[in-house]
Amino acid sequence: MSTGLLIVGHGSRDPSANVEFESVVATYRATHPDLHVVHGYVELASPSLATALRELAHRVDSVVVLPLFLFAAGHVKNDIPLALSQARENFPTVRFTVTNALGVHPNLIDLAFLRARTALEDAAEAANTAVVVVGRGASDPDANGDFCKVVRLLAEGREFEWVMPCFIGIARPRLEETVELIARARPKRIVVIPYLLFGGRLIAKNREQVDSFQARYPWIKTELMPHMGSHEHLFSVMDERPSQAMERARPLPCDTCQYRVPVSAVTKQVGGLTALLWSLRHGFTHTQAMPHVHAHRPLSKHVLICGNADCADAGSITLIATLRRLLKATGHEKEIRVTKTSCMGRCGEGPTVAV
Repeated sequence: MSTGLLIVGHGSRDPSANVEFESVVATYRATHPDLHVVHGYVELASPSLATALRELAHRVDSVVVLPLFLFAAGHVKNDIPLALSQARENFPTVRFTVTNALGVHPNLIDLAFLRARTALEDAAEAANTAVVVVGRGASDPDANGDFCKVVRLLAEGREFEWVMPCFIGIARPRLEETVELIARARPKRIVVIPYLLFGGRLIAKNREQVDSFQARYPWIKTELMPHMGSHEHLFSVMDERPSQAMERARPLPCDTCQYRVPVSAVTKQVGGLTALLWSLRHGFTHTQAMPHVHAHRPLSKHVLICGNADCADAGSITLIATLRRLLKATGHEKEIRVTKTSCMGRCGEGPTVAV
């Protein structure tokens, strides 16, 4: 049986970030000649996830999908399983398996520590150093929680005075807020670690904010360290995830969700549109059930507003808060619901709003 490995990246408008991702894929391919290793992107770059799945399925009997994402948020939990659901329908004789995201792993924590340690000339400097770890930020609390766990594990057993998590977008606290807060504790040095796999616009944004802070606080030596990037620690985790998935040791839970793949007698619920319609049906039948604490009338309107990075930068978070406040002030909050969503696929055009 021939096996193909599809390594999935997010995709970036910055070509250099995509080149960096594809370099990691090429390195992995060179060290695994027994696999057909290809790549695809969720958005913003080519080939798309669907195209890569289709082309690989024509060549092999078994496809393993490896999401090269640090944490499982919307793309890993929703976009990839939906694409796999379609691929399984189109290629019923091909076996498709998806791995977990990279997740909370000791090797990646050690890699983050290596980035921090390069800023210090000796161990004694750690006592007067604050480490700020910057995550991508997600609309998924589970992903944000995993990131905060990584930062806590990074701090354990090491001599840094402070180790603080923050985010570049979507979630809070943000990088600007965190370094301003730490500055009041008067550390001699602040080391900023971007907990991001590849370069791109977010790294440039980190650089701008660190430079701005350094200009305001010249007496605190503040350094932005390299992002995670290509490293043997990363490749070791990339080796683990496919073997775990093939052995069913750590399957991706969303890949067995009844709304994603056929399960028992609920096969007709599979698919993104079907899952949405099922959710809407619940909204209309909600009050027919036994009375319970969160009973409500059917909604007349449901307003979805993207809270992902581009839309958040364009003001979507403020828009969400404003709409909710106005609805409450006018007494319509029970019939019109405003929900913050993950990416709706219209990056750069937002804030994206769907009613």
